[in-house]
Amino acid sequence: MASEQTEAAKPATMSPQERRAIRIIPYIVGCALFMQMLDSTVVATALPTMALSLDTSVIRMNTIITSYLLAVAVFVPISGWAADRFGARKVFLAAILLFTASSVACALSQTLPQLVISRVIQGMAGAMMVPVGRIILLRRVPKDQLLSAMAVLTLPALLGPIIGPPVGGFLVTYASWHWIFLINIPVGILGIALVLRYIREDYPTERPPLDWLGFLLSAVCLATLVTSFENIGHGTISWANLGWLTLAGLMAGLWYIWHARQVAYPIIDLSLLRTKTFAISVLGGNLCRFSLGAAPFLLAIMLQTNFGMSALAAGLITFTGAIGALGMKLVAPPIIRRYGFRKVLIVNAWLTGLFIALCAMFQVTTPMWLMMAVLTAGGFFRSLQFTAVNALTYADLESEAMSQASSFAAMAQQLAISLGVACAAVSLNVSMSLRGATSVATQDTIWAFLILGAITAISSFSFARLSASDGESLQQAPSKTRKATR
Repeated sequence: MASEQTEAAKPATMSPQERRAIRIIPYIVGCALFMQMLDSTVVATALPTMALSLDTSVIRMNTIITSYLLAVAVFVPISGWAADRFGARKVFLAAILLFTASSVACALSQTLPQLVISRVIQGMAGAMMVPVGRIILLRRVPKDQLLSAMAVLTLPALLGPIIGPPVGGFLVTYASWHWIFLINIPVGILGIALVLRYIREDYPTERPPLDWLGFLLSAVCLATLVTSFENIGHGTISWANLGWLTLAGLMAGLWYIWHARQVAYPIIDLSLLRTKTFAISVLGGNLCRFSLGAAPFLLAIMLQTNFGMSALAAGLITFTGAIGALGMKLVAPPIIRRYGFRKVLIVNAWLTGLFIALCAMFQVTTPMWLMMAVLTAGGFFRSLQFTAVNALTYADLESEAMSQASSFAAMAQQLAISLGVACAAVSLNVSMSLRGATSVATQDTIWAFLILGAITAISSFSFARLSASDGESLQQAPSKTRKATR
């Protein structure tokens, strides 16, 4: 592994094929990430139609979302071990293949139990697919090109929640719910072909034993916490049971922290938090990620329930956030190289929080162009923030730590996104309770957006702990490195 990183750090010694592979790897991993993010958001739009087709209730159909999220939460921690044990390329290929095959199984399901089983398998594949793909990127892409690579990789994470609702609404309206799973087939086939063509085989130099107790403890911790967060606001689980679930998750987490200090190869390496840039990126970055799932959730409620828009019309407005994210791709690396990670992350955290909070000002009379302008700017700053955070996370880690770091970061992101949606749901419920109402009104979403914006802005205090020199290894332009190598 170390030899691969050394070779990757010397672009002048690479063949044209190797350089081309380095340029395309972020797109390959981004392809897998987009497939997962789109799939996880597009399903919610189709639930009523799917319930009618499978002769069940919409409330029971919610199990296909929770089963997927639970499978992802349980198996994310094991992804780093699997990459080290069997080889990242082999695991990545198998995960894409399994995700595509399970998507077909979802489309062919005739009953709710069949669909739930298919979704669990799909979640297992998704838990391996994205973290292991990120491991490949981190091992193969030189650090001075990591900023540009992360700019590419950030886009699918932002586009999936934005594109998902309108795509789901379109497919359900003009085709059938089966197509929300079948659209994964061409993307999966393309991903497999690109992996076979551009990513060479890697042969692990070590075969660490699986930390079975750590795996079970992390599985209980993550499964119970994600379940608790996802069910807040749904009313499907009583507050007492939610409290017991949360307590069980926290106890399992504390037990794991003790256990991880006693074993040589913990499934989640907590010693990574001793690296300052990694620890700050995980804390501050995941406070920013609260908005990743919560903002589309709140916008859907505001535009459809409060303003009376159709799912397709609301989706087309929120899609403007993707335009801002796309505009970021070219300018984010130069901005970060010009001002440095510390300054960009501090200032941009406030800007990102501001544009989230501005959504609270939307009214049914607000001009559509103004809403689209706010969402476009918000998409730009949010994408800039994630590009910087995603790159800084791995700035000071050695190549041997990338597998553990990727699974650790993926686990933290999963919790942050779930907690963000839970925070939005609690805000809505508290506001409705104070009004004595049983249905959501515009004023309820106002408080949720303001709280979400404040949480994002608060992340700036975490980034303030960075020094001006942190992340310098990522800020040198690739052309300078090539010239120096010659």
